[in-house]
Amino acid sequence: MKTDSLDRVKGQISNERRKWEVLAVVGTALGKFVFMDFLNWRFPYVAVAVVGWVVYILYRKQKVDGVAKYWGFRVDNFKKALQWVLPFGIFSVIVFVAIGVWQGSLNPTWHIFPILVTYPIWGTIQQFLLIALVAGNLKDGGFGKLTNPQIIFGTAVVFSLVHYPSYWLMGGTFLLALFYGFVYLKERNVYVLGLFHGWLGAIFYYTVVGTDPFEDAFMSLLS
Repeated sequence: MKTDSLDRVKGQISNERRKWEVLAVVGTALGKFVFMDFLNWRFPYVAVAVVGWVVYILYRKQKVDGVAKYWGFRVDNFKKALQWVLPFGIFSVIVFVAIGVWQGSLNPTWHIFPILVTYPIWGTIQQFLLIALVAGNLKDGGFGKLTNPQIIFGTAVVFSLVHYPSYWLMGGTFLLALFYGFVYLKERNVYVLGLFHGWLGAIFYYTVVGTDPFEDAFMSLLS
């Protein structure tokens, strides 16, 4: 997407809307502590969050021509973004497996395969919320003279805190968000970031954390 097109879309989004979008992201994040951590409604929470934000994306796409591409739902720079993320992803998997072997937390099961398929959907929504709506709005909105490092660090801290109380997840998502924030501000593409967010997140659970998200999300619905 050309720079002038990005500037055109950016000019059609008011700072007031940007503030409400950031607040809505914060509300979604706080809902995680209530519905996932306290009530243990993992699947319903994720399903409602995905559907709700997809509806918002489609609504805004109808109202503002080009806003989806402006957010990063685009394929024209997929290869460029992939060139940044793929080496990082391969290195991360090697580190995850090594940590899992070292601490004896490897949890090999066929359950990882449906998670590898479904989790990128949730990962894409998370990247849209955190990177596009938070980092992107802070970058393009009139919220003071924030530098890119400040924006990247701030969003990484927020993303890390959302994964409390798992310190492994907090540390892993903090580093992931630092890198993803850097990539996004260079190449706005949430497809690549969401895809690898889902894959790396799934592998991280079954290696470093040693848990089974499939069991937590789906098997409880059948019991």
